[in-house]
Amino acid sequence: MYSRRHFTLVEHQSLYSVKGNKPIYNDGHLGLPEKTFSELEQFILQNPDDAALFLEPSYLKPFGKTLKARQFVGVIETRSGIVIEILPKIAKNISHEETRRIFIKMLRHLRNSPFKNFSMAHLKTEKLHLLEIFIFMFCEELTALIQKGIRSNYITKEENATFLKGKLKLAEHIRRNLADKSHFFIQHDEYLQNRIENRIIRTAIEFLYRKSSDTANKKRLLEFLFVFNDIEAVSDPEYAFKLVKIDRQIKDYQLILQWCSFFLNNESFTTFRGSNIAFALLFDMNRVFENYVAHCLKRDFPGLDIEAQVKKEHLIEYPERKFLLMPDLKIGASIIADTKWKMLDSSKPHYGISQSDIYQMYAYGKKYPDTREIHLIYPQVETFPNLQNRELHFEKDKLKLTIFPFSCKEGRIEGYGRVLERVFNVSCSGTSNKERTNTQEYIEGLNMTEEGSKEQEEFFLS
Repeated sequence: MYSRRHFTLVEHQSLYSVKGNKPIYNDGHLGLPEKTFSELEQFILQNPDDAALFLEPSYLKPFGKTLKARQFVGVIETRSGIVIEILPKIAKNISHEETRRIFIKMLRHLRNSPFKNFSMAHLKTEKLHLLEIFIFMFCEELTALIQKGIRSNYITKEENATFLKGKLKLAEHIRRNLADKSHFFIQHDEYLQNRIENRIIRTAIEFLYRKSSDTANKKRLLEFLFVFNDIEAVSDPEYAFKLVKIDRQIKDYQLILQWCSFFLNNESFTTFRGSNIAFALLFDMNRVFENYVAHCLKRDFPGLDIEAQVKKEHLIEYPERKFLLMPDLKIGASIIADTKWKMLDSSKPHYGISQSDIYQMYAYGKKYPDTREIHLIYPQVETFPNLQNRELHFEKDKLKLTIFPFSCKEGRIEGYGRVLERVFNVSCSGTSNKERTNTQEYIEGLNMTEEGSKEQEEFFLS
């Protein structure tokens, strides 16, 4: 907890209602004042298709009605001023600070995001919650831009002046100054910093100054307001962004404008309705996880053709192609891999693997004809079943399905290099000696024992 108005929740934990004005923690769950809980509940009702993706109405003894955090993580600010930070569930025994660092590292590889160029060397996650971390990142990028220099441009101005300069607007001059010979209504160009890009930045600075509660961040934002003192804010950011044209002159603005759009247009989350939520920056962990896994595999195995978001085959071919099949990863011609942000658990039926996911993998295998193996990649958690050492076959001696645990902390699938070497019969550069040793144990485990065959049979029949 950073203040009386900021609270942290971990994915799969719940919010519930308590009497009084003081939020309380109870076994990881967060009790909110009735008014705040009602604001969030109304928000869910007004946005049933979107909001339930990250706060699912539920019931939990002894709390009664709850809102369970799931899939989307980030920051929500209610109208009553309470800020709720939702962190991803990455591992059981790591701190919130470490979880933030891992999450920020994953965000750096999110496509079309402003995080990719940020250095984490000086980031103090123990002192800042997610919103303040994002504001800190914005400040770092804006500092770099100011050091390079804020761009000016010729701005057309119209004014009723006491001097004649530029072009006399005759019709307006007559209308205004028929009885006043001392003024001239003129149009002229001035070389000013009040260009649209700077006005958007000024708007973002004002917005973040109102949102921030961190002393250091607020101090930096106040300094930026002095730098941008002569620049006007925009009243409609969405329209203002349409006027921006990135060219060589303002190439340095590209990343800071991404940050401005991130904050002003809520680009991390789908549009929501209603007046119960003041602010929301939320990220779909399915997308974050997918992008992170793709980056790590391309980094570790640069010699292989790894394609993300493949868009080639359709489920229906005739009379017209419909229902696009879009696997997350295609590795060479032989492997289709899909990532799933779900926490597998050996105590759950099918270990928590959904039947729809298996159907989806089967469709991939049938419609991508060169596929020899299907890989399902899940986050590595403490409850992960001992299934990664087992091959599952859709049909005997044919298409093979293997489940892999991906360590978000380490950024890799242990032993995966050896698996790829086996499939493609090539040496995969980037595979460490330790990984090769561990992978040899993995390969040996693929020779199914009688006990393993029984576990595989129970998996499909249960």
